[in-house]
Amino acid sequence: MEPMKPIIRPANPCFSSGPCAKRPGWTPAVLSGAFLGRSHRAEEGKRLLQLAIERTRALLEIPADFRVGIVPGSDTGAFEMALWSVLGARGVDVLAWESFGNGWVTDIVQQLRLEDVRVLDAEYGALPDLAKVDFTRDVVFTWNGTTSGVRVPNAEWIPADREGLTLIDATSGIFAQPIDWAKSDIVTYSWQKVLGGEAAHGMLILSPRAVSRLEHYAPKWPMPKLFRLTKNGKLDEAIFRGDTINTPSMLCVADYLDALAWASAIGGLRGLMARANANAAVLNDWIDRTPWVANLAKDPATRSNTSVCLQIVDANIAKLPAPAQATIVREMVAALEKVGVAYDIASYRDAPLGLRIWTGATVETGDVEALLPWLEWAFLTAIARKQESRL
Repeated sequence: MEPMKPIIRPANPCFSSGPCAKRPGWTPAVLSGAFLGRSHRAEEGKRLLQLAIERTRALLEIPADFRVGIVPGSDTGAFEMALWSVLGARGVDVLAWESFGNGWVTDIVQQLRLEDVRVLDAEYGALPDLAKVDFTRDVVFTWNGTTSGVRVPNAEWIPADREGLTLIDATSGIFAQPIDWAKSDIVTYSWQKVLGGEAAHGMLILSPRAVSRLEHYAPKWPMPKLFRLTKNGKLDEAIFRGDTINTPSMLCVADYLDALAWASAIGGLRGLMARANANAAVLNDWIDRTPWVANLAKDPATRSNTSVCLQIVDANIAKLPAPAQATIVREMVAALEKVGVAYDIASYRDAPLGLRIWTGATVETGDVEALLPWLEWAFLTAIARKQESRL
């Protein structure tokens, strides 16, 4: 017999880890004044792009001597641009503990084919040993592992007097977790994560040390046009004044500006972090008191406050063969989507089987609270159907 459905539903069922939920109160009407049908190189187009850069700097409290630029290809494009442009000057330590970190390992080892590379990795749910990182080398890592729900706890493990550069993929952590700019040389992210913006545009943030590397080191490989950050041996400053390498969507720019304005109105960076923390706390409290689930991130100090990954640990399910376990999770996800309660919450394809729930700032805490009884309902329903199939 299947359990009764809960009464209260999340007002917004969008718990996807990217693209993420739009900010509360968003409607297409916020885009009505977008600068459309005109060149992004027109005076107004450049002004809006520069405004996006300036408001990003202010909201994230980025130091004045750092460069902030809008680049193509979402976070992936921004981070690839960084890898191709600065690596090879010295040895590289690459940290990997989930899908995207493993992807950077592949690019560095198999595509750039750097010879002096150390890979420090860990299984899903854990971090590599940060004490083993060698900062005489360049260091590449994700700040928040979107597909494992594991983040670095802080930047204390990074020395201020490091010799190499730190290259940080921060796309699902920035705006939700504090970034120590003194420990950061290249930081990238995309609009569609924590602020719920639209896809295809990436942000590239460079420290003065990163700029120096760009101006004093030329990689030995050919550089695609989309990755070129220098001209005649000097940083192409136009990129960081809104003169983008390729054509940006001004509709997406309008949406990003709307998200930045909302973020400022709710208390800026600290307001955003507080919302993510509150959402994650509600979900983690429920995980702690629910016997059939566990947080994939083993150490509470490394648990993400945006991309929370859950494992099904019910003892009876654990006895089932892997295909049967996968069927139960698929049925849970499908049931929640069918009733319009939660969309896109299956674990990432390369991650351990389970659920992944976004708790970033654009999600309302009340919606997380309303989701929890439905997760219980979906689990019990899947179990009941499994038992019925055996009769």
